[in-house]
Amino acid sequence: MLNSNTRTALAVLHDALAAALAWSFAYLLRFNFELPPHFATELHQTVYWVVSLQMIVFWRFNLYRGIWRYASTTDLRRIFLAVMLSAAAIPLLFGMLRLDLVIPRSVLIINPLLLILMMGGSRFIYRLWKEQGLYRNFKLRGEPVLVLGAGDAAMSLAKDLTKSSDWRLVGFLDDETGKHGRMLNGILVLGKLDSLSEWAERLGVSQVIIAMPSSSHQQRKRAIQLCNAAQVKALTVPSFDDLMSGKVAVSQLRAIELDDLLGRDTVVLDDAGLHGLLTGKIVMVTGAGGSIGSEMCRQVARFAPASLVLFELSEFALYTIEQELQQTFPALNFICLVGDVRDAARVDEIMQRYQPSVLFHAAAYKHVPLMEQHNAWQAIRNNVLGTWTVARAAQRWGIAKFVMISTDKAINPTNVMGASKRLAEMVCQALQPSADTGFVMVRFGNVLGSTGSVIPKFRAQIAQGGPITVTHPEITRYFMSIPEAAQLVLQAGLMGQGGEIFVLEMGEPVKIADLAKDLIRLSGFTEEEIRIEFTGLRPGEKLYEELLADSEHTLPTPHPKLRIAQARQADAAWLAQLLEWVSATVMGDDAVRTALTQWVPEYQPNPPVPDIKKVERVAING
Repeated sequence: MLNSNTRTALAVLHDALAAALAWSFAYLLRFNFELPPHFATELHQTVYWVVSLQMIVFWRFNLYRGIWRYASTTDLRRIFLAVMLSAAAIPLLFGMLRLDLVIPRSVLIINPLLLILMMGGSRFIYRLWKEQGLYRNFKLRGEPVLVLGAGDAAMSLAKDLTKSSDWRLVGFLDDETGKHGRMLNGILVLGKLDSLSEWAERLGVSQVIIAMPSSSHQQRKRAIQLCNAAQVKALTVPSFDDLMSGKVAVSQLRAIELDDLLGRDTVVLDDAGLHGLLTGKIVMVTGAGGSIGSEMCRQVARFAPASLVLFELSEFALYTIEQELQQTFPALNFICLVGDVRDAARVDEIMQRYQPSVLFHAAAYKHVPLMEQHNAWQAIRNNVLGTWTVARAAQRWGIAKFVMISTDKAINPTNVMGASKRLAEMVCQALQPSADTGFVMVRFGNVLGSTGSVIPKFRAQIAQGGPITVTHPEITRYFMSIPEAAQLVLQAGLMGQGGEIFVLEMGEPVKIADLAKDLIRLSGFTEEEIRIEFTGLRPGEKLYEELLADSEHTLPTPHPKLRIAQARQADAAWLAQLLEWVSATVMGDDAVRTALTQWVPEYQPNPPVPDIKKVERVAING
């Protein structure tokens, strides 16, 4: 390997030789390669002065600090400026030296053109050679691969793939017909995405790269489905947001994840409004160590609050998010506080001491089966009494905005957890008329990868060789990513004035059985290798989740992913009776369920469970 000094010396030698050849060829071209003796003598007298002058200019333009294999248009621009400056200086030099010479003007014009071609051309030829670009169309090694998409990301990816010995790019597919038959980086755009199966079979392709980071989720999902239909393995480039942020490069490919199938389009936030709500303010998050609470902390931290107060019952969860925030947001002033939302004295102490302007209430017990059996009273105490304790303190200490995170399970609830969250919503609504605080509630469904959710459980079951357990073949749920949910909570908090229940647009419900099949396939297995077993609905579980109760309707908002639910209201007298009930010493599970039917009329405990075998027979016969 050559060291840097040797490379620099060779580059200087190359350019000096190029300068001499360019000056000589300029004379030869001027006289059609029949150089008169007088001008031959003149050429020999001037070439040393010209080369010396040009080398001084080239050195001053830092032409020898770059690396040829990474030559770019910036280097070409620098060469152009250096050559043109030196060309302008040549007549001045000979005028100062008072040499009795008559240099043809055409030589002064031809010389810089030849020199730019020689210096720029040699650098780019060298780069192409190092990148194996001179023979990439004839490169036979590497696995053949198709790229879906023919935009900027695909172009960048194609350049990176030419350097790889593992891949051999054989074509692009894109739905824009105007690109068909065109070439990107020397590779042909073959046709539409729908023709993937045909081209994969014809070209012997078993791997496909999806390079569509700026396309909508539906377009990317369709591309993944086409890969599945063609039975080819799909990789994808990073997301558009990650590329724009500079976190990753286009060439950092990754396997298709479940988020790619279930994910959604990027949330558009009112950044200016959120800066007004959060920047320079004291913000508090309860349940700050949980899946949603920790993401709320990350999203709030982006807006540079004056202080971020993290309130969490679990010491380990609080420690985990503390360590992450220290590393990710080193300039952020955050306070980590351990405590229970039901502890009125602790909550009051925190509110009085830190006096936050905005509070996001994410603390709750959310696991349906756990709260249904043996823990029903604790679900009521934590989710209802805890919400009242924090909300009442927020009212007392003048917090401007209180945002409570609710759930789709609060709609026509069939379980204690869902009913407790509906009661928590009504507590906030009952407090609103007498409060300067704006109480805002936000409902949404399941989030991908949250603690205790189905997807981490499926991954663990696949890692153990299966089987995957699904409660029922027809069970469906709404899904969204944790960051999207947190961002929409921020947006709802900004838009809410007080008393509203915002409903997030959750898209289409997903069958859990289909989710399991997708995860098996994305993990590289077949359904024969990893079986799916149906175990029956668990206590309090229902087949379909809803986002609105039967008696409710919604109103649109300026944001396309947020609507406002018009729900049954509660008043101060109702709240006083509820608090008397939740302050009882202890209640058994059955007593809790019986009482909930009075407090939440739409609550229907233990709904009829469809017979799994009957459903399977219908599916088979259908």
